[in-house]
Amino acid sequence: MQKKIPQRQCMGCRERKAKKEMIRVVRGTDGTVSLDFSGKLNGRGAYICPLADCLKRARKAKSLERSLEVPIPDEVYDRLEKEMEDGTNG
Repeated sequence: MQKKIPQRQCMGCRERKAKKEMIRVVRGTDGTVSLDFSGKLNGRGAYICPLADCLKRARKAKSLERSLEVPIPDEVYDRLEKEMEDGTNG
């Protein structure tokens, strides 16, 4: 029997994909927002596909802000853009 693959919904395109394929944005217990490439940081998480189009949609609709229940600093969006351009996760 195959092992179940955890699925998460992208905040940009709203598609469900494998958790490992996505970037996790996490609101820590202290209220700070950061990127979590390990998927193990404590706090509330939201996921986004590593595609610039998904990031643009999520930013325009403010879906990450609604999901994490805090304003997202521009530095987090800038770092997401940079990670997507570099194609590296971590």
